Amino acid sequence: MGAINITEVGKIYPNGTRALEDVNIEINDGEFVVLVGPSGCGKTTLLRMVAGLEDITEGEISIADKVVNDVAPKDRDIAMVFQNYALYPHMSVYDNMAFSLKLRKLPKSEIEAKVKDAAKTLEIDELLDRKPKALSGGQRQRVAMGRAIVRNPQAFLMDEPLSNLDAKLRVQMRAELGELHSQLETTTLYVTHDQVEAMTMGDRVAVIRKGELQQIDTPREIYLYPKNIFVAGFIGSPAMNFVYANIDVSEKETKLLFGDTEIVSSHAPKSLVDFNDQKIVLGIRPEAFEDSVYANDNEFTGRINIDVSLLEQLGSDTYIHFYKDIPPVQTKAIEEILADEGEDISALGTETKFIARINPNATIEEGQNINLAIDPSKLHYFDPDTGLAIV
Repeated sequence: MGAINITEVGKIYPNGTRALEDVNIEINDGEFVVLVGPSGCGKTTLLRMVAGLEDITEGEISIADKVVNDVAPKDRDIAMVFQNYALYPHMSVYDNMAFSLKLRKLPKSEIEAKVKDAAKTLEIDELLDRKPKALSGGQRQRVAMGRAIVRNPQAFLMDEPLSNLDAKLRVQMRAELGELHSQLETTTLYVTHDQVEAMTMGDRVAVIRKGELQQIDTPREIYLYPKNIFVAGFIGSPAMNFVYANIDVSEKETKLLFGDTEIVSSHAPKSLVDFNDQKIVLGIRPEAFEDSVYANDNEFTGRINIDVSLLEQLGSDTYIHFYKDIPPVQTKAIEEILADEGEDISALGTETKFIARINPNATIEEGQNINLAIDPSKLHYFDPDTGLAIV
């Protein structure tokens, strides 16, 4: 059994910097769990603690029901795949893959069988005589994976293994890693900065912010039911739109007002009554908008008049960028998300920017004034003080 249990784990460096605090994650045998978060949030530190490459300051980590806090990395029965592949340049592909098996002094025939079997699975059996410098990035990544596979470990630990690949190859390798996991069914803990990668690959996704676990759940649950503003804003591409909205709750319906836009909703959570006549943070996914020409009036009960600032037509999707003259939501969580994208929250100015995903058949041009409809069933509500979802 290759289950990994991370219990109340914390990490404090000698200079007093806290990298992780009270992290609890249970990874089931054969499960693929992805750690995702902004740069510097502690996800790689946590992975390295599981691998034994970082000391554990607080808490306990167990692999296959064995506490490994004080166990050397080589004795943890794990295989790690690094961002830079870490291949030996002077060795052939075969020798790179066979190296750990030779250290364990396995019979030559067994080593050959394991390497060739892994190479066939990864479709690199014709590359076994080559040196790493003669391989493409994708081929080197396959070799790094093969080196991990031949060990038949209790768990795979992967630290952003696809980040050095170009966009097209990353998509291909994502699919191949998913297929490989389905074949091997080996417990996998995978670190990535790319939330699209996290959502497409993980059985469950763990979102980390400033060393603290924010939410762990299936990709679908995290997307549909984020626990706070940070998770809501970090997960999703394009990102969720945020706006301050005033609440008017009656017995039959809830009215949401921001700027000159009013949305009438019968889907709003009952707990919004606690915020009646107050201001909340309203979250609107891009797909909650629709060109009013294609909107069903029974579903889309909100209307917003906009000027199209930027039009992105991607074939299967059409995205509209627009601005409204209302103060943008500025919280610590949103500031961190923007900073991770290389943006400054002060650059938001006095307007709120929105992105809408609409019917690709819509005939719209940049600069055009149009009406968009809003589906209230796809809205999210957040406490402006705590940042927590109102559910």
